Amino acid sequence: MASIIQQLINGLTLGSIYGLIAIGYTMVYGIIGMINFAHGDIYMVSAFIAVTCFTLLAAAGISSVPLALLIVLAVTVAFTSVFGWSVERTAYRPLRGSTRLAPLISSIGMSIFLQNMVQVTQGARVKSIPPIITGGIDLFTRDGFNVHLAYSQIIIVMVTVALMAVFTWLITQTSFGRQQRACEQDRTMAMLLGIDVDRTISLTFMIGAALAAVAGVLVTVYYGVIDFYIGFGAGIKAFTAAVLGGIGSLPGAMLGGLVIGLIEAFWAAYLSAEYKDVATFSILILVLMFRPNGLLGRPEVEKV
Repeated sequence: MASIIQQLINGLTLGSIYGLIAIGYTMVYGIIGMINFAHGDIYMVSAFIAVTCFTLLAAAGISSVPLALLIVLAVTVAFTSVFGWSVERTAYRPLRGSTRLAPLISSIGMSIFLQNMVQVTQGARVKSIPPIITGGIDLFTRDGFNVHLAYSQIIIVMVTVALMAVFTWLITQTSFGRQQRACEQDRTMAMLLGIDVDRTISLTFMIGAALAAVAGVLVTVYYGVIDFYIGFGAGIKAFTAAVLGGIGSLPGAMLGGLVIGLIEAFWAAYLSAEYKDVATFSILILVLMFRPNGLLGRPEVEKV
């Protein structure tokens, strides 16, 4: 029982990170009906920005952990949002009126560009930083197994829950949320009603990138080790989470991320860590076979 609870904690922590990245996928798909395959690499770029910021703050002698986290989070979100805006302007907006295949290929090209840009500028070696947040809470011990809840895990879950609440309010209760939902339903009619469609889509890309930036900071704090290839793995997992939960649904993206995180944690602990990715995608295949719209997705109504 103690081991199960520990893996549950680990799975929820990992799933929270996947969920934050998956929300970016599902927001972009909801507003333009396409997958941004460069989103995982934007998350990777944010992790490198976070490592650079932590290194510079340490060199400047700033030892306050809360202050350092706030500064790194603000800087990373700002720079990563610019990357999200740039991806929309260069890879999607010029091809918006073309076939659906052209923006897909363009986003894959942008993903490759971001990977190689980071590899060339930062090097191919693994980047690491000392532990930022240490310590935790020992919940209980049973049969010689200690159930430990790290402070970093608490922060990850709390930040994820807070951001989920904020963005749910943003989409459902604000003027921008109404504009976004209008663009999702019919961009032409939204434009005729006076909505700046280009601005709304750009802001959606920037918000998705900001969420990926938060995930990048959290994963840097949690693991302390990154490389230029982490965006591919995390991006595929987050995309799987978005599809699993129901592409286009914010709660579905978070639910899918939690499910993927739990599957990975339990599979790696009790079966074979080498095949945890196989288990993840096998679950996705089963869901698509028996519930193609995902766990919380709704059938798409074709407009005529």
